[in-house]
Amino acid sequence: MVLGRNGCLISNLAAKLAFFPPRPSTYQLKKEENGKFVLVSSSVNQEDSSMDVRQLKTKRGKKIVAMYLRNPYARLTLLYSHGNAADLGQLYDLFVQLKLNLRVNLMGYDYSGYGASTGKPSEHDTYADIEAVYECLQTEYGVSQEDLILYGQSVGSGPTLHLAAKLPRLRGVVLHSAILSGLRVLCQLKVTLCFDIYKNINKIKKVKCPVLVIHGTEDDVVNWFHGNGLWQLSREPYEPLWIKGGGHCNLELYPDYIRHLYGFIQEMEKMTTETRLKKIRQTLRLPKTNPNSSSTTAATNKCYCSCSIRCCCCWPKCLSCSCPDCSCLHCSCLSFSRIRKCCLIFFCCQ
Repeated sequence: MVLGRNGCLISNLAAKLAFFPPRPSTYQLKKEENGKFVLVSSSVNQEDSSMDVRQLKTKRGKKIVAMYLRNPYARLTLLYSHGNAADLGQLYDLFVQLKLNLRVNLMGYDYSGYGASTGKPSEHDTYADIEAVYECLQTEYGVSQEDLILYGQSVGSGPTLHLAAKLPRLRGVVLHSAILSGLRVLCQLKVTLCFDIYKNINKIKKVKCPVLVIHGTEDDVVNWFHGNGLWQLSREPYEPLWIKGGGHCNLELYPDYIRHLYGFIQEMEKMTTETRLKKIRQTLRLPKTNPNSSSTTAATNKCYCSCSIRCCCCWPKCLSCSCPDCSCLHCSCLSFSRIRKCCLIFFCCQ
């Protein structure tokens, strides 16, 4: 009971430190006579005909504000989950620049308790928030997961990976100054505690699409090891962008940011189902063996792993693990911290 109470207190503390909605909000939500919503703010262009503003109801009963920016030349849509100290009024200019420079449609939203969204922010509310926004993209704009890229900045990596883990045919994920988990921002942990929040360290392993990680090497809010850890654990990691000297809130100011992000978007546009399957086969590194050969079983049971920790490749089949990488026969890992494609039983089987 003592541990339970302490765990609850720590979890509540982590939650309080996670959310800092701007007060007052940087915009107001106004409903016009035709039933449409507009954002009233000095930083938002009221004449922007590419912008739709919507009020969405979540499964937890909150009403959240979402902003959709349309690009007529876009092939993909970016769903942006922002950090813990901003709202849509502050992000409008950034969204417009991303829409134009990346040639994408962009959907941004405010979490419960942010901007003109009702309620109070919490981990589970952000999950319900992004699910409501995704449903809106499907029903109102005809966006399928195959044409969607999820983008999570800082705390926004939590709802981003929550949704990404549920969408097996998602086109891609961008993690910008992302966190391994809430408590790991406060202190270094070797194990994930049950009362932790935003357990991205577990969810990243369920994401089946390419993952781009962007992080500043001098981030004094969320240390660089968070981004590196998520990249190492990704099943399909894209070339990361480590911005030398970059902090937590200024990465967009570096030229490499938009250049690298644009390259990622272009790669995702070119990607086809055939390409995805080819990459998966290369990742698994399955050898071509004769199924009638008597040596198949012996080769399967032999472990080629150079690390001292027993890993999934030592088994012909891991019965309690759904990770596709466990079917690999060779492990190239050199140490616990370097393992990527051949996951440990500790990680994937518990």
